[in-house]
Amino acid sequence: MKQTILNIIMYSGEARSLAVEAIQSAKKGDFDKAKELLDEADEQIASGLVEQLYFIQKEASGEMLDFSFLLVHAQDHLMNAITFKELAEEFVEVYKRK
Repeated sequence: MKQTILNIIMYSGEARSLAVEAIQSAKKGDFDKAKELLDEADEQIASGLVEQLYFIQKEASGEMLDFSFLLVHAQDHLMNAITFKELAEEFVEVYKRK
């Protein structure tokens, strides 16, 4: 269980970092690189969601999981990564219009 949680945190952190890099690339006018980085961020988020699915399936099948602050922390990271990546996409579009 802990490894799955740590994987969610790892994938989420990587996705957020890639989204930040995408904004920086767009700021420099390198929109191809920005798109590539956002695509990589999508892949990291997808990996995090796959890991999250493990817990959802367990609970959906009737297995109650013990409360884990670490899992809550991982969920927070994943949600923030998703939100940040969506905002990064908007920033890239804004820089394209300049």
